[in-house]
Amino acid sequence: MSQVTASLVKELRDRTGLGMMECKRALAQSEGDIDKAIEDLRKSSGMKAAKKAGRTAADGVVAFRAEAGYGLVLEVNSETDFVARDEGFQGFVNTVLDAAYSAKQTDVATLMVGGLETERQELVQKIGENISPRRASSIEAPVVGGYVHSNSRIAVLVGLSGGSEELAKDVAMHVAAVNPAVVNSDDMPADLVAAEKEIFAAQARESGKPEEIIEKMIAGRVAKFLKESSLVDQPFVKDPDTTVGKLVKAEGAEVLSFVRFEVGEGIEVEEVDFAAEVAAQVQGASN
Repeated sequence: MSQVTASLVKELRDRTGLGMMECKRALAQSEGDIDKAIEDLRKSSGMKAAKKAGRTAADGVVAFRAEAGYGLVLEVNSETDFVARDEGFQGFVNTVLDAAYSAKQTDVATLMVGGLETERQELVQKIGENISPRRASSIEAPVVGGYVHSNSRIAVLVGLSGGSEELAKDVAMHVAAVNPAVVNSDDMPADLVAAEKEIFAAQARESGKPEEIIEKMIAGRVAKFLKESSLVDQPFVKDPDTTVGKLVKAEGAEVLSFVRFEVGEGIEVEEVDFAAEVAAQVQGASN
């Protein structure tokens, strides 16, 4: 049996980025054959990735690419913010974004078949956290621009009928900050309007005023709700004296669509009692 030397362990660590003990075990099993150790580790990466796949990945980053009338935004999740800042993780995000953008593919399951999934599994093994490309969306329009917040937790794409990419970026920045529900008030889903109207009606009737006054109060509150929730009617964040709609119209353009991704939105994160978890592990180890 070949001796597993410190230099061999170091070389395997440098080539794989894995921990010392894992490298030492792999070399012992391969009898010091470093190439076989790497092959064995790669074979086991799928199993290790699967074990981590059940853990909630609600952190991560969002990223976008936009040029020549087409833009795509992507979210890739990790379990912690620490890993989201890791160079290897960010490199993987860029690789997935490149592939999605080139193929104009927003179906993440389809995108990840093949080499990208292998790369994901290897990164899971190296980093030790579940990593999951979660979703992608795209916009095609005469002009497409985007904005990503400096911490890479919010990304927005905006499609315009005219104007410039810089204008689209400004509108995207507004969307990132204010988070409108729709482009125009007419786009608001009828069931959502009805639900808000019901709430306003209940509030208005508590006033005890005549029904005709109440109806006017309800209509006024619904109109205010629609105005505050619609992108084109909102005061522009950089210049509250004008609305987004007026800003865009002044440059001969119109907002056609937008998409806004925020890291982890909609993911239910299980609350973990770390003290209880540690106690359970200690109890299990003692049995």
